[in-house]
Amino acid sequence: MWRYLLLFIGVFACSTSVIIIKASTTHALVLNAMRLLLATVLLAPVFWRDWRRHRDAITRGHLRRGLLPGGVLALHFLAWTYGARMTNSAQATLIVNLVPVAMPFFLHFLARERINRAEILGTILAMTGLVVLSARDALEGGGDLWGNIVCFVSMLLFAWYLALGRRNRDFPSVWLYVVPVYLVAGLFSLGMAAPWLGSFAFASAREWSLMLGLAFVPTICGHSALNYSMRRLRGQIVSLGNVAQFVFAGVMAFVLFREAPAAVFYAASALAVAGVVIVILATPSEG
Repeated sequence: MWRYLLLFIGVFACSTSVIIIKASTTHALVLNAMRLLLATVLLAPVFWRDWRRHRDAITRGHLRRGLLPGGVLALHFLAWTYGARMTNSAQATLIVNLVPVAMPFFLHFLARERINRAEILGTILAMTGLVVLSARDALEGGGDLWGNIVCFVSMLLFAWYLALGRRNRDFPSVWLYVVPVYLVAGLFSLGMAAPWLGSFAFASAREWSLMLGLAFVPTICGHSALNYSMRRLRGQIVSLGNVAQFVFAGVMAFVLFREAPAAVFYAASALAVAGVVIVILATPSEG
């Protein structure tokens, strides 16, 4: 029972990301860089512990293999930060968590894994839901359509990042892979954010609290809980649970920001979630 409770906590923690991003007034590039670098610092003790245990098994090749995933992760977080601020919280979180429908295609091209018919059907159904949602936004105007597009790009980048992680499963510890990737992503983001660093309110306790919250709650606690759940529960269960992020995000956004999705969102999200469920259930279990 506690394993499912941990999964619930992980999903909820990750769903807070969009809320914290919207609550912060820090420039998106600066927020992205600080989030990743703070997460790296907070995880440094765990990395050091595992480094001492497995030092002989780590080569320069292992470290070099973190460069591309780090760059992709930085771009994912950047697109997500912009997209989250451009559209409805529930909508943004739903789109960025459509990763399961994109993963089979990334794994096909990167690892030559076969795609089955059910995965194709599920992807078509999920994309239909997204098209319905975006068509409504296009007809009504406003920033939601572009927000949808940016969040969709963020989702594709995250699927690519996860597919790269699948190719790097030979690391003796997940932290020996994740922490250097966070560092690379943070430094890459810092370089992009350099012109706007002066805009950060260094004296603002509120912004620092939000920054630490973003690094600790969704980035460390949320992702760590989901990674642990993947090791203790069936992957399909974790993936299905993760789809619920948009529900938590929507409720919090309504309470805090008075955001209420349009009526068409419910029908479109039902199509998208149905497509994700089909893909997840059609994906063969490992082991």
